[in-house]
Amino acid sequence: MSKRIVIIGGGIAGLSSAYYLYKSGHQVTVIDKSDITAGASFVNAGYITPSHIIPLASPGMIVKGIKWMFNSASPFYMKPRWDPDFFRWSWYFHKSSTQAKVTKAIPVIKDINILSRGLFEDIYASGDLGEFQLERKGLLMLYKTDKAGEGELEVAQKARFLGLEVKALDLEELKKLEPDVKLDVKGAIHYECDRHTTPTEFMPKMVKHLKDAGVNLKTNEEVLEISTSAGLITEITTSKGSYNADEVVLAAGSWSGKISKQLAVSLPLQAGKGYSINVKKPTGISIPAVLLEAKAAVTPMQGFTRFAGTMEFSGINNNIRKERVEAIAKAAKSYYPEIEISMEDKANAKSGLRPVSPDGLPYIGRSIAYSNLVYATGHAMMGWSLGPATGKLVSEIIDNKKTAMDIAPFNPDRKF
Repeated sequence: MSKRIVIIGGGIAGLSSAYYLYKSGHQVTVIDKSDITAGASFVNAGYITPSHIIPLASPGMIVKGIKWMFNSASPFYMKPRWDPDFFRWSWYFHKSSTQAKVTKAIPVIKDINILSRGLFEDIYASGDLGEFQLERKGLLMLYKTDKAGEGELEVAQKARFLGLEVKALDLEELKKLEPDVKLDVKGAIHYECDRHTTPTEFMPKMVKHLKDAGVNLKTNEEVLEISTSAGLITEITTSKGSYNADEVVLAAGSWSGKISKQLAVSLPLQAGKGYSINVKKPTGISIPAVLLEAKAAVTPMQGFTRFAGTMEFSGINNNIRKERVEAIAKAAKSYYPEIEISMEDKANAKSGLRPVSPDGLPYIGRSIAYSNLVYATGHAMMGWSLGPATGKLVSEIIDNKKTAMDIAPFNPDRKF
């Protein structure tokens, strides 16, 4: 039966939800406060990463966060501030950062990433979006120190046990894979299971496809009020009008927590800001890489190479901290000594806000408080990778179908 569905949020999770819901025959409206040309879904590293099996909330991360708190150029920066929501989230993050919880999360993260990788490939094969970059070159984890290499090798062994394709490479083997760029590293772990894309290519094509398919995209329109009655969302009032829906999908990224407050629902969520620099001149880099010690990412995209990274918890804002941009540029130079990132490239750096849950798992599922509300947010650094899987799961939830995987770990009402 066709339903009227309103999706709040036009990032990769919201658009993917719209994609699968319209294919199920529903009348879909997407509302976004922006024009859907910027933000985390556009500035991310473009990775499709089954290899990223370790959640952000892992042993030692809180200690690192405290250590780096007063260094605004650090890879994991928490700005000191008085914010009760941040204090509560930090406590939940601490409680989630145990080896037992990480061990439990690893296969869940792997499974949803594998699901999403297949769906990216299905979207490509369908021709719905036309041609877009979807390359199967894997992901290199580059290391400069034995300590970092040994730590990543432990992760690689877990990944291999889960059936993921991964190899350890010495410097000579690495040079054969990347012959056109000079590297100052000791070696790499190559996750052959990974893919990569160009978000700034994929997102506009998805927007066009949805419009052509009859999805109603409402841009530059902010949700102001959500009316409820007897456990149902009855009306959504925006800066430009009002909407009634049979089902509401909350996919508003880092703003999902604030919108939930309007519904008297507590959704532990913090905005984790990331940065990216695009270099349009040739770099010689052909395979995506994570610079392990620097916590930075490198991706050869369509027409440019993207250098990205950092996790900054400083609230919801779009401020660009120059020292953090500079840290990414320095990291690139350290691992790729012949790479030059110009002042202009750094001046054009962009930022995006990732919605981070305390345990590193997304919120995907129906709300206990409102029977017609489905959450699709909280993906942290894996938002891009998990977009299609989230959309597919949302459509299955709304259609009351058996979901493609067990969604219990993503329960939006879970306790921390």
